[in-house]
Amino acid sequence: MKFSRTFLFFLAALLPASAFAARVDTLAVHSAAMNKEVGVAVVTPDDYGTQPLPTVYLLHGYGDNHLRGYLGLTNVRDLVDALDVIVAIPDAESSWYFDSPVDPSLRYETFVSDELVRYMDTNYNTVPARSGRAVTGLSMGGHGALYLAIRHQDVFGAAGSMSGGVDFTPFPEKWNIKDALGDIADHPENWKKNTVMAQLPLLKDGALRLIVDCGTEDFFYQVNCNLHEALMEKGIGHEFTTRPGVHNWDYWRRSLRDHLLFFHDYFKEAVK
Repeated sequence: MKFSRTFLFFLAALLPASAFAARVDTLAVHSAAMNKEVGVAVVTPDDYGTQPLPTVYLLHGYGDNHLRGYLGLTNVRDLVDALDVIVAIPDAESSWYFDSPVDPSLRYETFVSDELVRYMDTNYNTVPARSGRAVTGLSMGGHGALYLAIRHQDVFGAAGSMSGGVDFTPFPEKWNIKDALGDIADHPENWKKNTVMAQLPLLKDGALRLIVDCGTEDFFYQVNCNLHEALMEKGIGHEFTTRPGVHNWDYWRRSLRDHLLFFHDYFKEAVK
């Protein structure tokens, strides 16, 4: 990943001084697709309102929600201030960000990629174009971010995954996935067609700016290496990083910074 030394020095100097000046709005956004209100946290920088800003949709992992992990365990507020970006964190329960083929109450693909994007562009001073939108997340959210971006390339221009469950077929009894897809023995087609790996035929080189990383001791390490190899075979450009680390917040705090810096560079090039 390439960032100028001057910019990294500026960021390092700025983060401790910001004193969480970013604002956090805690919202209930109506989903017509699910006929319910969905919790969303929106983080805006201290100088929000002076000009349209790009938006990063930040997707949480299994067992988390829109208020706990990112807001409580990372410096996302400082990063929002330093990088002048809006961050939207939706609560997706344990959905894996599908429109479930077996449970009509789980339609989080529609919510995040359509309903929430329209809400943000209507109610916040965003850049209302794919060039002004990125999506990333960790674990379940890493799967969700790549899954949604590849399937909705007209909505998102960049995407990332931190320790993402990009192929969950080796884990049929884990993380409530079968609540959204059905039991793998009864509905193997649901499992096969809803992984990130299964979406790759929809992707061409240059269609999305991509960043993927995973710790070398993570239980999702091998499936992320498989994704990297598949992208290489298809000739699809992407940033891929591995470093020592397990599936925890010590690893993700570093990843979040790297992903937001990656998107910062993308927005500088794409948003005119």
